[in-house]
Amino acid sequence: MKVAGVDEAGRGPVIGPMYVAGVMVEENKLKLIKELGVRDSKLISPKRRVYLAEKIKKIADVYLVEVKAKEIDELRKVMTMNDIEVVSFTNVLLQLRPDMAYLDAADVKAYRFSQNILKKYKYPIKIISEHNADKNYPIVSAASIIAKVNRDKKICELESVIGKKIGSGYPSDQYTRAFLEALVREGKMPDYVRTSWKTVEKIKKREKWKSLI
Repeated sequence: MKVAGVDEAGRGPVIGPMYVAGVMVEENKLKLIKELGVRDSKLISPKRRVYLAEKIKKIADVYLVEVKAKEIDELRKVMTMNDIEVVSFTNVLLQLRPDMAYLDAADVKAYRFSQNILKKYKYPIKIISEHNADKNYPIVSAASIIAKVNRDKKICELESVIGKKIGSGYPSDQYTRAFLEALVREGKMPDYVRTSWKTVEKIKKREKWKSLI
């Protein structure tokens, strides 16, 4: 039996893409994933994540979906972020075609998240959808690590091209906010910024008031 874990990285940031990763192994190899010492990616150092990601790829089948910032902005005109994740998780599963999948639920109602995916998947599969699945199931922890490593890599690439510090891309990050404020003052908003986020509108309003003082 083939078992997969699926998780995302980058749902909340105002800058950069979201990645949804799937990691799949035969059931008898689940212990190998656990023996790597995988955990929720947020609890592991960046260097350790990169190391584990390479180890995971040697043991498992891995598939990754990237949803760019511009795509998120466009999709949010017709659906919610939860819906976007349903589509993205489903696309990962369609590529891997596991017999069983553990999902880190992207909905306040974990069962509803799995049911929405099953409506789109159309193949025999058993799905276990839970909150904190990345902490409770090593196969989901592995997916979390793959997604996070690729998200971090993309942000580093952006910083290298731009020549400026972006930070994590999350609205709460002071470097991210400073970077966005500079973009607003320059009067430009590149396509790697999620302009549909309220963060951008709030900064625009604040900068406008500053100019009137």
